[in-house]
Amino acid sequence: MWNSIVRLLSSLWIYRGVRLALAVLFIYGGIVKLLDPHAFARTISAYDLVPDALLPVVAIGLPIVELLAGLALVFDLRGSLATIAGLFFLFLAVLGYGILQNLDVDCGCFGAEELDKQAGLRLAFYRDLAMAGIVIPYLYLSRWMRLKKEKAPEIGPTEKNKL
Repeated sequence: MWNSIVRLLSSLWIYRGVRLALAVLFIYGGIVKLLDPHAFARTISAYDLVPDALLPVVAIGLPIVELLAGLALVFDLRGSLATIAGLFFLFLAVLGYGILQNLDVDCGCFGAEELDKQAGLRLAFYRDLAMAGIVIPYLYLSRWMRLKKEKAPEIGPTEKNKL
């Protein structure tokens, strides 16, 4: 039973599928925001966390970071998963702030007017929390388990006899 769970968790195909699904999500989110940076700037402005002078930089820079992190995750480049995890924690902090301040704003996750304002903030928060709390640890654990298995010395028949 335990070996089956370990094999499932360390499966290269499941790892690739989950990694690619997460990458596509970030690529999509970045592209949608880049297609209408003015609308995304209005959404960011509604949170009142970024000075007006920096709104254009953030409204274009953040989606570019999302897009590049997603593309890097497609190719499993070093640091891509850490960048995605960092973005999740940033998003959770901003969404949590919006909920605590009882803001009636769009979450801004996949473009303007994506969700139904305040209820949408909560939904987006819980969605991101689930992904950050389940998907990110799974990807790290799966990668670690496969690397550990690759580095483990193979025990041949002569070594087994010595044990």
